[in-house]
Amino acid sequence: MTERREGASLAELFSAHYLGMVRLAGLLGADDPEDIAQEAFARLHARRSLLRDDRAALAYVRSIICNQTRNRLRHLRLARLRRGDPPPDAASSEHHVLVAERHRELLAALERLPRRQREALVLRYWLELSEQEIADAMGISPGSVKTHASRGMAALSKALKEDHDA
Repeated sequence: MTERREGASLAELFSAHYLGMVRLAGLLGADDPEDIAQEAFARLHARRSLLRDDRAALAYVRSIICNQTRNRLRHLRLARLRRGDPPPDAASSEHHVLVAERHRELLAALERLPRRQREALVLRYWLELSEQEIADAMGISPGSVKTHASRGMAALSKALKEDHDA
């Protein structure tokens, strides 16, 4: 009976947070955000019994999404370099939705940030996570979160100012 209850709570977690996790993966730069979100929930399902606290499940999914996005971007970059392919111009479908919502300048500036700064800002301001939750998702210390977020905000402000002045 406990397995059935855990399965139901996993289904509820998926229903409540899947679209948000797709958006998170898209904002972090994934070209396949739906696949990454599905993979994260599949990994949660496989390892749910290893979690000490069921309340940690959502943080675990976020962490997987951050790591999977990082790994896939690194893999794609290396594969393209090996083949000699130019960088792709096409953005994800999630990116197009966000652009349609008049976030073009902000997203462009966000995309130009270093990966860790972008992750810290997205997790902090889009998901409104605490520094500890961000640290857990990114696999870094809370002090590093503060550093990445501060540097990211400064770089983002500068980029947006330059875009407006141009």
